[in-house]
Parts: sequence; structure tokens; C-alpha cells
Amino acid sequence: MIIVKAILKINSNAKFAVKGSDIDTCEIEWHDNTTPISKEDIKAQIPTVEAEIEQEKQNTIDKKASGKQKLKDLGLDDAEIKALIG
Repeated sequence: MIIVKAILKINSNAKFAVKGSDIDTCEIEWHDNTTPISKEDIKAQIPTVEAEIEQEKQNTIDKKASGKQKLKDLGLDDAEIKALIG
């Protein structure tokens, strides 16, 4: 997944298949005349992709907390909020 995201970050139109999850040992098949991207270039993008994934997770946590607070501000208690959103 991270390898796929890194490749698409470099070339959003790339057509390819990845076999394996370790960049050092995976096999990448390039399709439809997609110019191959070196594993070194892909490796260089991985920290950025990992940071983006972590930021997305944090954004989800923050939005959930914000939503709960807004419901509390409207007068709902914790039991009511839990009944609505689990």
C-alpha cells in the first residue's frame, strides 16, 4: 500500500502492479508504457507517504473529538452522544 501510494505520488497516472510489500524485495511490473520509476526514487517518497497517512489518522481523531464537543455544546450528554455515534 505504501509503495503504491509512493509511486502514485511521483506519477499519478502510472499503471503498474506490485508484488510484495518491501521496497527492497518487491517486484514492480510497469504497464501501458509507463516509464519505470527507480526503487531509490520510490524509497525517497515513502517517508512523505507515511507522514501523510499519520496525518490523515490524526485528522480523523481530531474531527471525531470536534464533533463530540459540538454535540456537547448543543446540550447532549455522553450517553446520548454514544447512542448516536457509538
